[in-house]
Amino acid sequence: MQSIKLCSHVGADGILHLSIPTGITDKEIEVTVIYQQLEPSAPPKTPEELGWPAGFFEQTAGSLADDPIQRYPQGEYDTRERLE
Repeated sequence: MQSIKLCSHVGADGILHLSIPTGITDKEIEVTVIYQQLEPSAPPKTPEELGWPAGFFEQTAGSLADDPIQRYPQGEYDTRERLE
């Protein structure tokens, strides 16, 4: 099985015309077509549009710069029975 990916244009008639060279002659083949309409990219949403308070990231970015986070010892793991 071969996979070919291409971009094409649908004309005003709404019909997609495909011309795909396969290198196969005088044989029956099965063709599967999956199509997806390409949409222009939407501009990314602002933090406010995503529900964050105005200026949140500017006010909090780097707020722990002089107070590094420490990870304290976690203790020992429990010894458990072995699964069989």
